[in-house]
Amino acid sequence: WEFNGSFYQPSDFLMMGIPGLEALHRWISIPFCALYLIALLGNCMILFIIKKTQSLHEPMYYFLSMLAVTDLGLVLSTLPTTLGIFWFNMRRIGFDACLTQMYFIHILSFIESSVLLAMAFDRFIAISHPLRHPSILTKTTVIKIGLAIVLRGMVSLLPIPFLLKRLTYCGKTELSHSFCFHPDIMNLACADIKVNVFYGMIILLSTVGMDFIFIVLSYILIIKTVISLATREECLKALNTCVSHICAVLVFFIPMIGLSMIHRFGKNVPPLVNTLVAYTYLIIPPALNPIIYSIKSSHIREALLRALRRKSE
Repeated sequence: WEFNGSFYQPSDFLMMGIPGLEALHRWISIPFCALYLIALLGNCMILFIIKKTQSLHEPMYYFLSMLAVTDLGLVLSTLPTTLGIFWFNMRRIGFDACLTQMYFIHILSFIESSVLLAMAFDRFIAISHPLRHPSILTKTTVIKIGLAIVLRGMVSLLPIPFLLKRLTYCGKTELSHSFCFHPDIMNLACADIKVNVFYGMIILLSTVGMDFIFIVLSYILIIKTVISLATREECLKALNTCVSHICAVLVFFIPMIGLSMIHRFGKNVPPLVNTLVAYTYLIIPPALNPIIYSIKSSHIREALLRALRRKSE
């Protein structure tokens, strides 16, 4: 412990694996390793295919590249501590290292939310104004959107580590997960955390909450446009271009909302449920997104098959 008058700050925290199943951590690590491997290889494959295929150099796939980079960041942020616990029972993490990991996890989560919103906007423009789509979403515009997304995440979350460092901690230093999460660290403090709670809620609602609302509004407008199309075939073709994105939105937002609600209101939720929701939120989307887009996007499938044929030759 570092002592400064009445101010206490732990030198490190203790992370938690899967409560009640500590003896099975080695075996549990096998599916986790598989998911991490799928996420790493799948997202790298998406980036490689988009870079090498000239026909995929358009807004939809630029945004998909941003999603893949964000997913890689999320995987690399949680992989060391999660597998460190499962393989070597390395539960300790330094206070500052914990705050750094927490900052990057939250930034990447906010960036993923914003990228999904940008992808919804892209689908809306492509379906509602197909002729104007290339002139509205130029390469320069996409780059500006990407920079704005990253900047919004960095700036909005910058105060969080400082708000946590000002708190006094005492007694329990055991986290609920194998990674650092703002509400989890905040709840270990024995000081007044109203500012942290208020700021966390405001930032969550004004970023991820607004992103989700605008995604829903985008799809309301898309459905309205699709209904006005002449034939059923045109309707189905237009909606088919949105299926991958809808799946990615559901896979990301449902666990995220569930985890946020559990940390703020689920005092009586069993620890195992809390842990499983957290892993679902941070590991499943990066692993599933490449699979979803590889299955549903014929352009990515064809580019992948061409690359495999060239390698086999």
